[in-house]
Amino acid sequence: MALAIQRPTRGQIRRGIPGLVTERALWDEGAEWVVGVDEVGRGSWAGPISVGAAVLPRDRRVYKVRDSKLLTETERERLFDRIGDWCAAWAVGHASQVECDELGMSAAQKLAARRAIAGLALPSAPDAVLVDGTWDFVAGGQARRLVKGDRTCLSIAAASVLAKVVRDRLMRAEAEHFPAFDFDRNKGYPCPRHKAALAAFGPTSIHRRTWVFMDHIPWSGVPRASNQQSLW
Repeated sequence: MALAIQRPTRGQIRRGIPGLVTERALWDEGAEWVVGVDEVGRGSWAGPISVGAAVLPRDRRVYKVRDSKLLTETERERLFDRIGDWCAAWAVGHASQVECDELGMSAAQKLAARRAIAGLALPSAPDAVLVDGTWDFVAGGQARRLVKGDRTCLSIAAASVLAKVVRDRLMRAEAEHFPAFDFDRNKGYPCPRHKAALAAFGPTSIHRRTWVFMDHIPWSGVPRASNQQSLW
């Protein structure tokens, strides 16, 4: 399928305002199912890696959608239901911390993406999958890689918000089980209090155990995993 994509303006990129330029070009070429995907949690020390997938309608628009990193937690939560109701289909796929350790981060991200796209339950395979960045973590020949796609492509931005809110809620639910780690605040990402809790108590059952930083902290009876293929 030939595709001529109109590039977003510098102003759009600078302001982080995503649009439908890419989706419309694909629709005009005859694509029926255009899926935007984005991942969250790759840099976290604990919890799953998650991938959001969103299929946008052609005739309706939700405003104020941005890359999830440009929104506050309150703004993302306010947008979540609006985006979910707006999408023709959406899903979030996860790969657990165990799968991150056993498979390696790249393979775990691909697994989460496959689960997200399968969760859309589309009547046929996607005609195109829009991916933020230069790495095709979807594979299968449908991916269109867009540099700064989370800032310029509306379906990717929507997917990023959905994935971020779903994963954040999972990590907030874990916080009551591990109160010393402040997972409700840091969502498993590195920060001074997270590092201090690791130094004091060792890793929890939801920490990724093969990461290099785990070599230098005390262990609290949780088996130490080692899998060199899962390192960056």
